[in-house]
Amino acid sequence: MLLAILVYFAILILLVRKNSMRLKYSLLWFFAGLVMLILAIFPGILYGFSKLVGISMPVNALYAFMFFCVIIILVALTSIVSSQNEKLKKLTQNQALLEERIRELEKRCGEK
Repeated sequence: MLLAILVYFAILILLVRKNSMRLKYSLLWFFAGLVMLILAIFPGILYGFSKLVGISMPVNALYAFMFFCVIIILVALTSIVSSQNEKLKKLTQNQALLEERIRELEKRCGEK
């Protein structure tokens, strides 16, 4: 388990170093890896969590917790994509307006 988590962190670091993933977007993934590492080192936390939530098998509690973490990450990334999409739309509209303005100026200069 610890080896898998170390490979996970190595892949994240590699993606950040190659600029395939920006650091600010990878922080959620690093947090999820940190939670996995803590649960691997201290499995008693998982047993306590499963009893607290009322799940009979700690493995099922782990799956539920990791599913919850993935959902949080997906919501955050969806928010980022939506924001970037809106910025791209405004940038495209601004570029179209500038191109139209350039065409009008070129027509005026060509008429003189």
